[in-house]
Amino acid sequence: MSKKTKIRVVVIGLGPVGMILAVKLQEAGCEVALCEVNEVKANKIKNEGLILENVINQKAKFDKVCTAITELEGWDSDYLFFALKSNHTAAAVKQAQVLNTEKLKVISVQNGIDVEQLLVAGFGESKTMRFVVNYAGNSSLPNITKVTFFTPPNYIGSINDACGDNAKEIADLLTSVQLETKAIESFELTKRIWEKTILNAALSPLCGVSRLTMAEAMSDPDTVELIEQVIKEGIDVAEAEKIRFPDDFIRKCLRYLKKGGDHFPSLAVDLINNRPTEIDYFNGKFVEYGRKHYIRTSLNLAFTNMVKAMTNKNIISRIPGAAGDVNKKILEKGLVNKTSTTSFKHTNCFLGIDLGSAYAKFTVINEKGTPLFRYFLPTLGNDKQAFKNVMQTIATNFNIQYSCATGYGRKHFTETDIVKTEINCAAAGVSFFHKGEKNIIDIGGEDIKVIHCDKENNVANFYMNDKCAAGTGSFLAEIAERVNINIEDMSSLASLSKYDKELNSFCTVFAKTEIMNWIFDGMSLEDISRGIYISIANKVAKMRLDQGIPTFMIGGVVQHHPYLKDLLNEKFNKDIQIIESPQYVVSYGAAIISLQHFNKKIIVDVDEIKKSVIS
Repeated sequence: MSKKTKIRVVVIGLGPVGMILAVKLQEAGCEVALCEVNEVKANKIKNEGLILENVINQKAKFDKVCTAITELEGWDSDYLFFALKSNHTAAAVKQAQVLNTEKLKVISVQNGIDVEQLLVAGFGESKTMRFVVNYAGNSSLPNITKVTFFTPPNYIGSINDACGDNAKEIADLLTSVQLETKAIESFELTKRIWEKTILNAALSPLCGVSRLTMAEAMSDPDTVELIEQVIKEGIDVAEAEKIRFPDDFIRKCLRYLKKGGDHFPSLAVDLINNRPTEIDYFNGKFVEYGRKHYIRTSLNLAFTNMVKAMTNKNIISRIPGAAGDVNKKILEKGLVNKTSTTSFKHTNCFLGIDLGSAYAKFTVINEKGTPLFRYFLPTLGNDKQAFKNVMQTIATNFNIQYSCATGYGRKHFTETDIVKTEINCAAAGVSFFHKGEKNIIDIGGEDIKVIHCDKENNVANFYMNDKCAAGTGSFLAEIAERVNINIEDMSSLASLSKYDKELNSFCTVFAKTEIMNWIFDGMSLEDISRGIYISIANKVAKMRLDQGIPTFMIGGVVQHHPYLKDLLNEKFNKDIQIIESPQYVVSYGAAIISLQHFNKKIIVDVDEIKKSVIS
């Protein structure tokens, strides 16, 4: 085997930032492997290469394009560049452990304060570097990026100065191909990270909330005044962290932001498309550090909470345009088979609605029990129009013969044919695919249920936790918000930990205080996440679970926190299965009960006809 001579790098994530970096690293003589989870995009890149246009005009083909990081196991990488959104990073770090070697260095090519700590969690400080990007672009096609600007230099440094030589190596490589990059020490790196985040936080959430492009926002004196105040708050917090900026820094920021093009920044695009955003690492970090130093950050707090509220809300109901446009978007999002061209107006369909404490879930099935449509909305809130839009979409596109409502709100909902308890609907949903005696664990927004079904699939018994919401979805959400853990990353973070301590208190108020003590003791987010999950697993383990029969988990909590299953497997010493699409199992069961009632109704009607003919 010939000795490797080229530097081997992997670029994980191929948005505009990752594309530009990959092309330039290959031009600099590196052997570059790409990882993009979207198969359509990955195939396009494999076949046609990456194309840069506008400020940089360049094309490059790559021999190694993967859809999973694990495909690169044994490739002997020198550097891993993580060019991902922060909400996808923890899972990628976990997968990338198969590439970890003694020489490997990892580089965060991401925006936001403290985002590199997600890499530190998996690889340690001495292997972690941070790249501060001063270029940007927009993807016009899956493999084409329009480079909108480059304001040199970029900056790269080691988190604890342990790999300064590596930072210089990367900086020299990129500078040699006209992507000027400067290697800096860790304290200067921190300053550059805060500087860039102040710029991002000043414009990104404003554009997302207002639907103004960067150019539009910077051309309006009123919005510029807001932007200036957001920058000022960021500077105040930075100074409390001993990060100093020159006196003319605000003017330099405004001059820099005026170069922004007539398009939306990345965070605004995510918000507009109702995707999770990185607001917690932008304005949310100024709020977090502001609280640490008792500094008010009113505008950053307002933007953080507005973006979170808009992200959590189903904003489809507020898209401008005719009702038909809204219904079309709901249908496209909810169809189970996206490629199906079949019309369901002439198919007998059945609707189940689970009006849970946190979310309302809708499921439409056909006569065979096959799911055709799934959708969910936040239950809490005053946006009744969003609910009406979903119901109208279902009525317009599906031939609903019978319907059933379940969940906490079922008694106050009069638009279905029947209502059933969520216990019965959960049993019906699981039993349709897994018949016979079984246990069902349902961790919901406000309670935990263990259901025991007999051999005939009937509910033989069920057990619930006490009236306290400890260990439920609302408990998890409150605790995660308190310690600034992104709920999307919590399961991945916990899986990286070996911590075995649990919370002593399950009262949310006392639990928050206990967790704050963990933080003050220097515990990592990974250990905190696992500690929270252990507490919930122990609470579930105290409930009665019949032995010797299969056990299944359902509910929104396990859909978003799959690591809970691993802990419960250990507690009960058995292989617990998670039902497919667990958040929708109860609404699916309601739809199955609708189908069953409809079939019984047909039999009764036929019998009545026979009786009348005989008489």
